[in-house]
Amino acid sequence: MVARTAYAQLGYRAAALAGMILALALVFLAPPLLAAFGHGPARGLGLAAWAAMALAYAPTLRRFGLSPLRGLALPAVAAAYMAFTLDSAWAEWRGRGGMWKGEAGPRADPG
Repeated sequence: MVARTAYAQLGYRAAALAGMILALALVFLAPPLLAAFGHGPARGLGLAAWAAMALAYAPTLRRFGLSPLRGLALPAVAAAYMAFTLDSAWAEWRGRGGMWKGEAGPRADPG
């Protein structure tokens, strides 16, 4: 579903796609990368940011009766969403956007 509609939600704008990818990378991917590969204060900041994002998501997980440890997977979820969104844009650029049951749907008017 995401791969079918993600680029449409960005209004079919390449600039919005680039901004979304950059924002997701900075917010969700940079902290675990710094935690794993950083040195000194950068590693500590990466760990702190990763822990903060997991803690911020804990109430939602608790609401659904899930372990708060699942919040540590948010970077992987963000990476998957980035991949689905890029796939959506790629399909649109090839004229195959909005595929549903083997057929491309009409492009919605972004305006």
